[in-house]
This record gives sequence, C-alpha cells and structure tokens, in this order.
Amino acid sequence: MNLLLILTPLVMYLHFTHYENQTVIFLLACFAILPLAGWLGQATEHLAAKTNESIGGLLNATFGNAAELIIAISAMRAGLYDVVKASLTGSIIGNLLLVLGAAILAGGMKHKEQRFSAQAARAQTTLLTIASVSLILPAMFHFLAGGAKGSVELERDLSLEFSILLLVIYGLSLLFSLKTHKHYFSSESEEEPGEGQWSMGKSIGILSGATAAIAVVSEILVHNVESAAQSFGMSNVFVGVIVVAIVGNAAEHSTAILVARKNRMDLSLSIAIGSSLQIALFVGPVLVVLSHFMGPKPMDLVFTMAEVLAVVISVIITKQVADDGVSHWMEGVQLLGVYIMLAIIFFFLPVGAMRH
Repeated sequence: MNLLLILTPLVMYLHFTHYENQTVIFLLACFAILPLAGWLGQATEHLAAKTNESIGGLLNATFGNAAELIIAISAMRAGLYDVVKASLTGSIIGNLLLVLGAAILAGGMKHKEQRFSAQAARAQTTLLTIASVSLILPAMFHFLAGGAKGSVELERDLSLEFSILLLVIYGLSLLFSLKTHKHYFSSESEEEPGEGQWSMGKSIGILSGATAAIAVVSEILVHNVESAAQSFGMSNVFVGVIVVAIVGNAAEHSTAILVARKNRMDLSLSIAIGSSLQIALFVGPVLVVLSHFMGPKPMDLVFTMAEVLAVVISVIITKQVADDGVSHWMEGVQLLGVYIMLAIIFFFLPVGAMRH
C-alpha cells in the first residue's frame, strides 16, 4: 500500500500539466488517498492506545472523517450539492454496512464469538435513529410543501434550524459518552502497549501530514468527478454514495478491521458507528451552516428518497446486529450483503428517479 504514496505527487503533477485527462486523474486520485488514509488510521490507533476505547474511537472517527469533510467542502464550494449529499449518505451507510460488516467478518473469522458493551451500542444506535429522523423530516416537508410559494426558502431555513439542533445533540452526546456515562463505553484492552508504540508527537505529526495531503488530493478528485462519472456512465449520486464514500472511509475501514482482529470490538464499533454519527450529527450540519458563507447558495438537508431509504435501512439492520452485545462472522456477511444490494440499486437507478 505504501508504494501508492508515489501517486500523490504524480496526481498533483498531472492535474497542473495534463488537466484534460480528467478520468485518469480521478482514478489516480482515488488510489492516492488510500495509503494516506491508512497512515491516518495508523496514527489514530496509536493515539487511541494512550486513551480508552471511547476516546480512541472518537479520535479515529474525527480524523478518519477528515477526508469526507474535506471532499464535501470542496464539492460544496463548487456548487456540487448532489455530490455533497451523496457523499454524506455514502459515508453513513458505508461505515454502518461496509466498514462494520467487514470488521465483524474479519474478527469473526479469527474469534468464534466477540463481545462488546450492549449499553454503549444501544446508546449509539438510538442516536443513529435520531439522525435518520433528521433526514426523513426535511424530505417529508419537501414532498408535502414542494408546490407551496417560497417552499425552497422555507426548506433552507428549516435545514439551518435542524442543523443547529443536531450540532447541540452531538455536543451533548459527547458529554454523555466522555463524561457523565463514560462507564458505558469503557473497556479494558487485552493488549499491552508494545515497544513500537508511537509517541504523541509522532502520531499528531503524521495525522497532520496525512490530513494535509488528503486535502490537496481530495480537491483534485472533486474537480474531476463529473467528467469521470460521465465517462463510466455513472450518475453523480452513485459516484458520491459509493465511490467517493469508499475512498473517504479507507481510514476507518483499515483501523476497524485491524482492531476487530485483535478482539477489540468496543473500539471497532466505536469507530464504525461513531463515524456515522459524526457525519450525520456534525459534518452534515456544519456543511449546511458553512454553505451560507462559502457556497454559491445555502444548502438544505433535503435528501432524495433513495438516499433517505438507504440510511434508514442501514440504521435498522445495524441496530439489529449491535443491540445484543455479541457478534459473529455471519452478521458481518449480512451487513455486507445489504451494502452490495444498495450499491446495485444506486448504480441502476435512473438519474431522473434520484432527483427531488
């Protein structure tokens, strides 16, 4: 994977000298992000080893979501709101189904049965349910009042108010998990710190470097996404929901699988579910607020029906899997199966059917 690091300067060179080859540059940018996300994930795992599972998961989710946030801001500034919303949807369902499914499968192949805090899982899946409600209500308002005078302005105002409320809920959820009820999320790691443990300075340095490189490559990726989508006969929504989301989830994917193999399922779930929560309750609302200052026009929280249903289905199946505090490899297969089904639907769904 580290051999792919050479792609970062190559992508920059091609972007400024051979900008007409947009599809090739897009593909190379996707692969260039993978090793950077891997280093980002490694650094966050070393930081997590110095804290508890809850803080470790939050650190990994925060820095792991840096790629998604950077990609989304780049797309928002370019006015590609359908790509922004699709990438948010893809990040949520990707973390819940692809990342968590692969982690449970990988851990289950090594350990017959793995246990984690059912209380922590229930608290997080309940927040996920609230997040899915925050997608349903603006979409419902759009379809019920779509023909009303000034409905577009009302949707933007409603989205801004929802976003502020979601940010407050996310802040309170951090207070709940890190302060008042942190015993729900605490778990003793079975591994002792090894000699190869990175220092705090090295971890933060690599985090900063990887995030900066991801920012540059992500800007190039978004610049070429429309041309690549047309070349492959894909809609912008499919590229955002599946392709960009998988690339952006590379950090969470690698780290969640690694710690699941080490039988640290509390940390693995905290990364996968916590990352989805952060996207739904923090990243999305922040983008709505920022769009009032940085975007060509304010962004709303009105997602397409396909995106809303995908998120709701993902939350329901994740809640079923996580609520009992026990996992095995077959549950990983089930999550991955649902993800593949959704990917097929988004690929074949006509572009017109995904518009509001």
